[in-house]
Amino acid sequence: MSDATDTGADLFKPVSVERVSQVIVDQIKLLVREGKLSTGDRLPSERDLCQRFGVSRVTVREALRVLEASGLIEIRVGARGGAFVSSPTRERLGEGLADLMSLSSLTPAHITEARTIIEVGILPFVVERATEADIARLRRMVEEGQEALDRNAYTMNLSAAFHVGVSVCTHNPAIEALVQSFHGPMLLSLRQAQLVAPAMGRRGTDEHAALVDAIEARDTEAAIKVMTTHLDRTAGLVRDMPPAGA
Repeated sequence: MSDATDTGADLFKPVSVERVSQVIVDQIKLLVREGKLSTGDRLPSERDLCQRFGVSRVTVREALRVLEASGLIEIRVGARGGAFVSSPTRERLGEGLADLMSLSSLTPAHITEARTIIEVGILPFVVERATEADIARLRRMVEEGQEALDRNAYTMNLSAAFHVGVSVCTHNPAIEALVQSFHGPMLLSLRQAQLVAPAMGRRGTDEHAALVDAIEARDTEAAIKVMTTHLDRTAGLVRDMPPAGA
């Protein structure tokens, strides 16, 4: 971990346009993309940033708040505190998408349609790459769902977690991150579907089990058929639902 306080002032360029805080945000994002700032690096103090950017402390604080909200920096307090470069988590991205769904015109049908494209599309990789340990893990998730149903304790969290678990079988971090980012919106759409069909958990869990069977058999066609049927049913339940925030 390096300390950006020790680097040359040429990393940060003075700005003199409207919405200067956003320009500061963009500069820091660019420095991260170019590898000039890395995860764990500490940014200069607010006072130093004010001098380097040529702006007020209020403007710097606004930029830091934006960066913190997007998960690009972490603000730590104390003697060894400050603003540190961090990486946005999948959970934070999922929260952002869930907020988008609940605060905009994004509907459960939109989410389910996007899920169909992604989750059906990744199945060839899942079938090809799933290890015995992956399959055993999915089996345990199905069993946990079935046990929860028997106790009348099944929630859509279990369903969403299973779908994220399937993505892990691709052994592709980008795919896993993409599916994980849908976790929040997925829960919203599944919960709304469950309002229409309270018994959907039992049928869904049976389909989860069938999907694991297809993966274990290395049968891509069967896996796609199960997943398509599974998501089409959810799509039918939420087709006419309004946006979550409506």
